[in-house]
Amino acid sequence: MADKIRFHLDEHIHHTIAKGLRQRDIDDVTTTVEAELRTLSDEAHRNEKHFGIVYYSPRSRSISDVVTFLVLMHEILTPGEMIGRVEYL
Repeated sequence: MADKIRFHLDEHIHHTIAKGLRQRDIDDVTTTVEAELRTLSDEAHRNEKHFGIVYYSPRSRSISDVVTFLVLMHEILTPGEMIGRVEYL
């Protein structure tokens, strides 16, 4: 297992979040469009035992807030700590 969290952003997540993470030297970021998974079901993206989910309502958080939170998660949590975990912003 990798020692740092990897991020996969669903198709409804604004592309500037991936850009913001990459600008902060977090390179292990994929998007649904980049992975050619657009329009596929959630099951195609993950199975029942997922590696962690972060959920936020776009109306409740700015893109900057989301990037800041994800960077913090990347710095303090391990992939093992994220297994099966759901974080709500």
